[in-house]
Amino acid sequence: MGNAVGALIVYILLIVVWAVIVKRNMAEGMILGFIVVALFGGSRFFELLAYGFLKALSNEVLFASLAFVLMSYLIKESGLLNGILIIFDSLLGNFRGGPAFVNIALSAVLGMLSGSNSANTATSGTFTAQWMIRTGWKKEIVATLLAGNGGLGAGFPPSASMFIMLGFAQINQLITEGQLYIALFVSGIYQVIYRLGLVAWLMRKEDIQALPAEGKPSFRQAFAQNGRSLLVFLGAIIPITLTIGPMRKVCAHFGMEEALGAISLLTWIPILMITIIFILGHKELKKNIPNKAYLVDTLFPHYKNIGGVLLFAFAASEIFGELGLAAELVQLFDTMNFAKPIMVLLIGLLVVLVAGPLSSTATLTSIGLIAFTGLTSVGVPPLAAVVSILVFASTEGASPPASGSIFIAAGLTDSRPEATFYPLIKYFVVPITLIGWLIAMGYLPLFV
Repeated sequence: MGNAVGALIVYILLIVVWAVIVKRNMAEGMILGFIVVALFGGSRFFELLAYGFLKALSNEVLFASLAFVLMSYLIKESGLLNGILIIFDSLLGNFRGGPAFVNIALSAVLGMLSGSNSANTATSGTFTAQWMIRTGWKKEIVATLLAGNGGLGAGFPPSASMFIMLGFAQINQLITEGQLYIALFVSGIYQVIYRLGLVAWLMRKEDIQALPAEGKPSFRQAFAQNGRSLLVFLGAIIPITLTIGPMRKVCAHFGMEEALGAISLLTWIPILMITIIFILGHKELKKNIPNKAYLVDTLFPHYKNIGGVLLFAFAASEIFGELGLAAELVQLFDTMNFAKPIMVLLIGLLVVLVAGPLSSTATLTSIGLIAFTGLTSVGVPPLAAVVSILVFASTEGASPPASGSIFIAAGLTDSRPEATFYPLIKYFVVPITLIGWLIAMGYLPLFV
């Protein structure tokens, strides 16, 4: 067992023990984990501490996570969220589990647009988290579903992960972008079907009931009174429209291709939404925002844990990359020689293990081609191999303890991140890994 693998095992055990047994603050556990991982670098200890910390400070997901927490606070204080919830409730509030099913639908649609697990969790969660809680869902379950459904960001095409795999010459010589697009879309449908079944089961398990219809406005009334609240969605629609689809091609004719390519959805969606919230809700915000005491009591608690947790989780993941975690896991699996079903499962677990502390894109950049070669060497067709690897990597958003999606979901629901760890593994990591295995084995057809 290599040094980096040993660091990963100790890191996970430390976080779990700190959260479950010691029951101390999660941010403290992440700081300790960051220091312990750096210790595995030996004489490079201080160098790795500085490297991990500085790289984490420039992490786009860290900024986006904190920005989305601010956005969720402002949209509630402005009264706009209440207007959005009234409209949604007039449409689907009479259905049992309605907001949870809406979250799946939003995550699937946004997944096809943004391709990012963290952005998916944040955007869909902003408009469904409080709605779900109002209809009787426990905060920790809501956070679990938000983070788990966020995985559809990488589960649907197009996504950065998909293009990373197509970027390998050994792969793009065997399959086309069109084939992969269709096949990955089919695999995304399988994931949606599973999630719909999961929500239906949890709905019965938690005894979630439809809210009474008495006193509720009709959709027409709700829209007439609160329709302007929906303008907040322009904060997501504008950057997505500019960066994906026909609008980008039109802008490219005017020499704007390079500028559009520099637009980051994770950065600009919260910035635009916050701007729109200030414009639409300035009257309500003026009442409380200038009051420093009110801010300390209402806004600051949202950042008390999530800031430190995210910063040191990302810092530790950077150190794992420097220690060569991906290469060591590959070497470990190379020493094994099993039958096809076992090898497919082991390669899937390799991708899942690396994607947990890193990210789906970093994982596929480092071991995507190796995983592809391993799967095809045991008889998995090239297209099924690529799709199954992408499905395995999509568990990144639901993989504790360092996934950005988990902490975004916890921030949106004001719940404890560690309370979602076991449910996420049980309800998302294991089942989605199984879906990837079934695709690689040919039991779930891709229709291409």
